[in-house]
Amino acid sequence: MAGGAVTTGEGIGKHGTPKNPLFAIFLVAFAAFGGMLYGYDTGTISGVKVMNDWLCTFGTPTPGGAAPCAISTSDESLVVSILSAGTFFGALIGAPLADWIGRRIGLMIACLVFSAGVAMQVGSGEGQWALFIVGRVVAGLGVGLVSTIIPLYQSECAPKWVRGAVVSCYQWFITIGLLLASVINNATQDRPDHSSYRIPIAIQFIWAAILCFGMIFLPESPRYLVGKGRDEEAAKALGFLLSLPPDDGTVQEELADVRANWIEEQQMAGTSWLALLSWGRSRILFRTFVGTWLQAWQQLTGINFIFYYGTTFFQNSGIPNPFLISVATNIVNVFMTIPGILAVDRLGRRTLLIGGAALMLVCEFLVAIIGVTISVTNQSGQKALVALVCIYIAGFASTWGPIAWVVVGEIFPLNVRAKGVAVSVASNWLWNFGIGYATPYLVDVGPGDAGLGPKVFFIWGATCTAALLFAVFCVPETKGLSLEQVDILIQHSWPITSARYRNKMVNENIHSNDAAVMAHAFGEKQGQQTPPEMHETV
Repeated sequence: MAGGAVTTGEGIGKHGTPKNPLFAIFLVAFAAFGGMLYGYDTGTISGVKVMNDWLCTFGTPTPGGAAPCAISTSDESLVVSILSAGTFFGALIGAPLADWIGRRIGLMIACLVFSAGVAMQVGSGEGQWALFIVGRVVAGLGVGLVSTIIPLYQSECAPKWVRGAVVSCYQWFITIGLLLASVINNATQDRPDHSSYRIPIAIQFIWAAILCFGMIFLPESPRYLVGKGRDEEAAKALGFLLSLPPDDGTVQEELADVRANWIEEQQMAGTSWLALLSWGRSRILFRTFVGTWLQAWQQLTGINFIFYYGTTFFQNSGIPNPFLISVATNIVNVFMTIPGILAVDRLGRRTLLIGGAALMLVCEFLVAIIGVTISVTNQSGQKALVALVCIYIAGFASTWGPIAWVVVGEIFPLNVRAKGVAVSVASNWLWNFGIGYATPYLVDVGPGDAGLGPKVFFIWGATCTAALLFAVFCVPETKGLSLEQVDILIQHSWPITSARYRNKMVNENIHSNDAAVMAHAFGEKQGQQTPPEMHETV
């Protein structure tokens, strides 16, 4: 196209700053509370599956064993990983749901689906293993819906100058959920009846109710409303976020920018699922590749090995009171996410992803080496293992944990944003399922098991090395840009050169995809086509 979308690049509000910034940040950050649903569920099942009453309810007696009852490796794999099977499909369903009924109502429906799954798990007892498993699948559907819609909603509503921090809060609430689950599991594990596992599971009703009730008072995404042609409602929603009247000039200017970008992207690539495989000027196929593999590498760092099987791993390593160690690792996870939230809009996405992968791979290789060279009775060695695991968790919590959600929420254009986020998040859950299902077979000692134990950290070290290379060559730097500017950035640069191109956009105030504007920005004669090599070397 000769013209192009004219976007101010100012994000929400003139110069990117709402009239009441704290109010706007609070509104969109509240949606991050949905991370509690996933984090708490993950932490709960990690502790529940080693509780004596739960094992005797769904497992078989083991006379003379370390525990009175046990479940098979296959059943352990199933109960942990089946949630991710539900979340995979929930993530994919989240796109059409969010595009059809809206981001806000979609989140409320997700809470109801999740609550139905929790009810099935709480109501299960002896001889009702199938009900418990089905409950985890249904709860997974709800978590999958939430995991697609929340980054979508936050990215479309947050001010550009804190968008990374706001979206990162989703991961922070995941870590808070993990911590609360560890504390509550530790408090109920010794109860002699079904309340030992039913109380931790039932508490999830509270988290779903808080999110569902709170969304009643939040506005719909203005960008979603623009895409639906509901301009009057979009003006009201944006005005609410900006604490300005709908007819204010700032509101109308912002909506005009979003509308122009939406029209151009529709004409270039369309809005179907197949558009995710298109190339052209928008390079949507590249964005799909980055989104799906970024979420995959987040899982392949091995972090959920700790949160799914950490209690069992520490127990088998000879560490006394593995429940308390699990609580300690979760505390590290919660508090080390905060530096990532504060740094993502200052240091940038690429820098943190590259540094985090480097730190994690060093820790994981050291854990593997120490784990295979010391005995379970070596207390100094076990303390070193715990310390390295905590440093590894800190590296993940401040980088790959939150930032994978940030990048996925902002790299897709509006016409396919819901579908792009859905496919990327589905990739996360697919790998989550695979890792959750395979890990017991990798680390357990028994017929058909690999019995790797701490050697499994050699695998995680290798995958973190691959994640480091991926971040270097595939992830663009998008900090401080509006979603419309991110679209321009990806059209005209590659990840290796994106930081320089981004700085050029900010310094030259590039906010248009118009050929004349681009030519002026790079010192070319007006009317001359900007050559592709210029796009890649600026």
